[in-house]
Amino acid sequence: MSEGGWRGCGLAASGSMRPLHGDWRAGCLALAVLVAAQPTVAAWAQTTQAATSVPSGSPLDSDLGTYGVGSGAIDTMRLRRSDMVTPQATGEGQQSPQWRPDSIGSTSLRAYGSDELLRAELGLDAARRMKAPPKPGEFEDFVQTLVGRKLERYGADLLLPSSREFALPATATVPPDYLINVGDVIAISLKGSIEGSVERRVDSSGNIVLAQVGPVHLAGVRFADVKDRISAAIGTSYRDYGVAVELKDMAGIRVYVTGFANNPGQFTVNSLSTMASAVFQAGGPTAGGSFRRIVLYRDGRVAGELDLYDLLRGGNRVGDAVLRNGDVLFIPPAGEQVAVIGSVQHEAIYEMKPGETVEQALAVAGGPNTLADGSRLILYRNVPGTPPGPREVSRQAAATMAVEPADILQVLSGASLVQPMDRQSVVVRIEGEVTHPGNYFVAPGTPMEQVLAMAGGLTARAFPFGARFERQSVRQQQRQGFEEAVDQLELTIASAPLTADGMGSSDRSTAELASARAVLDKLREAQPDGRVVLDIGPLDSALPGAIQLENNDRIYIPPRATTVGVFGAVYRPSSFLISGEPVRVKDYIQQAGGPQRAADLSHAFVVRANGQVLTRKAGGMDERALPGDVIFVPVKTSNSSFWSKLRDISTVVFQLGITGAAVAALAN
Repeated sequence: MSEGGWRGCGLAASGSMRPLHGDWRAGCLALAVLVAAQPTVAAWAQTTQAATSVPSGSPLDSDLGTYGVGSGAIDTMRLRRSDMVTPQATGEGQQSPQWRPDSIGSTSLRAYGSDELLRAELGLDAARRMKAPPKPGEFEDFVQTLVGRKLERYGADLLLPSSREFALPATATVPPDYLINVGDVIAISLKGSIEGSVERRVDSSGNIVLAQVGPVHLAGVRFADVKDRISAAIGTSYRDYGVAVELKDMAGIRVYVTGFANNPGQFTVNSLSTMASAVFQAGGPTAGGSFRRIVLYRDGRVAGELDLYDLLRGGNRVGDAVLRNGDVLFIPPAGEQVAVIGSVQHEAIYEMKPGETVEQALAVAGGPNTLADGSRLILYRNVPGTPPGPREVSRQAAATMAVEPADILQVLSGASLVQPMDRQSVVVRIEGEVTHPGNYFVAPGTPMEQVLAMAGGLTARAFPFGARFERQSVRQQQRQGFEEAVDQLELTIASAPLTADGMGSSDRSTAELASARAVLDKLREAQPDGRVVLDIGPLDSALPGAIQLENNDRIYIPPRATTVGVFGAVYRPSSFLISGEPVRVKDYIQQAGGPQRAADLSHAFVVRANGQVLTRKAGGMDERALPGDVIFVPVKTSNSSFWSKLRDISTVVFQLGITGAAVAALAN
């Protein structure tokens, strides 16, 4: 091969550029054989040589065999003729001239493959991100109805559609602990006895290949150790040089976001992406997903957990681990959710961890603001079996009181410092045929008509005559009187015979005693509803608006009734459609087949849709039946004092909304 040919292969060496080991001629011969055997490589090498000459004999040679192919970038150097040193002939023939670079630049080869696929996949991932805010959850809707304004989950505003790119840019600062991945591009610069720069992509074996040095394994090596690893490899062939390394490009990795994510699935992210960036790239947690516990699975095991509140509230990224290829992120269901409103730094719905206190919930919301009364707060707690309502909690109690699901915490402002508890807002619930049913916060004593106006008024289907107005204080009074009546019945069982004459067989007495105790058990299970009968006519189109409301009042407006019900000791208990012509109450009893032989017509009664009770003695059977009427015919009872008293309270039981028919059936 001619001197020009040796210069073209880039392996001529002399002076300081001569390797410490190996024969440069053997290297050129090997390259010649390789180029001849691979036309594609030969064509590429000729193209590169036609553009520029590359200094030979250096670990930065870019065209040694196939080392440069697939690396994604090839360095070129501008050379000066004056830097070419031609040594004297040695008897072994002319040596190739030594080339020294004047300046260093770089051009990138267009590499179809991983780079373009990564960009395309990142574009698809961006398109998959949600284009609309996530739908609110049931608790968010409940709070909005209760408070009267929308309150979002803390952190949900980060998920709104925008131009924000959640994936980390490739230009981000590389942490020292970053582990080199297959596909990463390393830029290497040398100074001293050898000078120049080159870029090498980590191949599928985890190596980069340097001329005159060979493969250097970098996959899995900390970025902080890459410089020493490369320097040690070059040091086997060269001395008196300095090495600088830079991570020019990072390969994409595939991770999976599963569970309660808005857009679960597989995502391609760069190698510096963390748990938080991947979760947000997947649209974040759904309305039912957790912000407080993101689980990282790696190789089938739990490798970490992330509390997004630590990052969002305090900037703490301790748990925000850098992801690796194949990692799986799981978003579990949300934990206990509470709402914090009033004079706090950030009103929102917050997710709490088990065992956290009311005081901690306030701290999550940023604590009280400048105008807040720091000593008191109002707690609205939904406890099963008890009506919802506000209760005042001191800050001292808040420090030890655990939060419960669906709690609403209100921090009072300075304007409410002089207001006693009985002047704070009360809760009134409106259900049924109104435009906007729900709970409403109003001042104590607010007229009913004002609250109905807040609810948008009655619908066209509303039946005001059948409205149920329930009050907690009335319910307590009814319960007290009802329990006293049941206690009297129990005393009657214990002190008097059940049969009419006190005689009768022992078997009959035992059976009646068992029946009586069953009645008592049924009565004790019953609960009064606290209904207040409204002064309203069947043709009225509005409720009495002057009634002043109290805390936990409930108003239910049913749709217009079209039936009359007949129950009790009749042959065909049923509900009957109201005909166009007026029909008396007793006529509906006949439509139900008439009274049975055991019926006690003398004590029959009718309950109007507004809660009013009409007895037979008061002429109720001759009254015109109205929509929503319920007619009840009791059974005859024995003349014992127990059954007489039971019959006397049956009307009260039915009026209170308790299952009087079941009680009467047991009495039979």
